[in-house]
Amino acid sequence: MAKAAKTAIKKDPKLAAEAKNYTKVIKAVRSPKTGAYTFKEGMVHKDKVKDFLANVK
Repeated sequence: MAKAAKTAIKKDPKLAAEAKNYTKVIKAVRSPKTGAYTFKEGMVHKDKVKDFLANVK
């Protein structure tokens, strides 16, 4: 499956250029109830990474 998705992006240069503008962001968040860490992740546009990290609780 993943190979088909990569191939589809490579065939369309417009999609390939847009895909490079996104990044996967992972933030560790401590649970107030148990004290254990959970991870919040998302695909975010590269200009909005700081907003994502500031708003994830």
